[in-house]
Amino acid sequence: MTVSPRRTTDVVVIGGGGVGSAAAWRLAARGTDVVLLEWFTAGHVFGASHGASRIFRVTYSEPDYVELARRAHPLWLELESLTGKELLEITGGIDHGQVPLKALADAVARAGSPGSFVPVGEATERWPGIRFDGTVFFHPVSGTLDADAAVAALQSAAASAGAQIRHESPVKRLRVRDDLVEVDTDDGTVVARAAVVTVGAWSAKLLDGVLTLPPLRVTQEQPAYFAGATTGWPSFVHHIEDPYPSGVYGLATPGHGIKAGFHGVGPVVDPDNRDFLPEPGQLAALQDYARTWLPGVDPDTFTPISCTYTSTTNSDFILDRVGPVVVGAGFSGHGFKFLPAVGEVLADLATTGKRPAARFAL
Repeated sequence: MTVSPRRTTDVVVIGGGGVGSAAAWRLAARGTDVVLLEWFTAGHVFGASHGASRIFRVTYSEPDYVELARRAHPLWLELESLTGKELLEITGGIDHGQVPLKALADAVARAGSPGSFVPVGEATERWPGIRFDGTVFFHPVSGTLDADAAVAALQSAAASAGAQIRHESPVKRLRVRDDLVEVDTDDGTVVARAAVVTVGAWSAKLLDGVLTLPPLRVTQEQPAYFAGATTGWPSFVHHIEDPYPSGVYGLATPGHGIKAGFHGVGPVVDPDNRDFLPEPGQLAALQDYARTWLPGVDPDTFTPISCTYTSTTNSDFILDRVGPVVVGAGFSGHGFKFLPAVGEVLADLATTGKRPAARFAL
């Protein structure tokens, strides 16, 4: 009879997207023995962390998110220094629309990171690629992240600090035995004092019977890169509704064009059975938006993108612990900018039990 090998470690991280890779880095940087298990190959496109760009911003009206973004900023710079990779470009960022933005401006000002309101005429002159709507709020500490490079850098930093990174290691079963976790893979069983579960759209499937999650909605989102010059653009959020399904975010992505997309309105999908195809009605609406509001792009020349959102009912993250199982889930399409800080939170939960703000509790 063949006996499957057993690997004992302090913490096993399940899921090697951005969140799990950040957790592995912050754990390993503390001297924790950590094994990271990722189902797919490096750089895969089946989850929520792939692609060329994400927005970095601290502009939230909720102080918990402002604090988390401000914690993430120096950690992104530390990661760049450790790996020699350029990940974060500060371009400045814009919020605009026919909505009050005072609460957002007040929140970042209270945190010591103020922005400024800009007259529409001045904004149009400074950023001619965007047609502005109503109030315009500019925040200087906003920009773009190279998503693919960031995940690779997080894993590289984790490995350099001693983490074992295993790609193509799907988890067959997770079980709790007393105060330990046993994780079965094709290569044997990993036994750990804590498991950090960061599997995105697969969270409910993997944790079924292990702990109770709040409702999670998995959608296939469909932004696009529109052709256009990418210099001189801020990242932007347009707070607009009718006739569109949601507000729109956008950012320049060198080598690809201007990325723009609706937020959290894609069709519900099973992550194991996706077609990766854009929904025609939403794509047409996104083209109409680009034609109306983005004079700096060609709305008829574009490349669709497919990714998943795993969203909670209120768009707050889940960062919590039950017994030896730590959960990082429900990042609702706005989690990437926070990755290194979220990694710190998950490392705290796994090693000391220190909990973040109550809004992140299960």
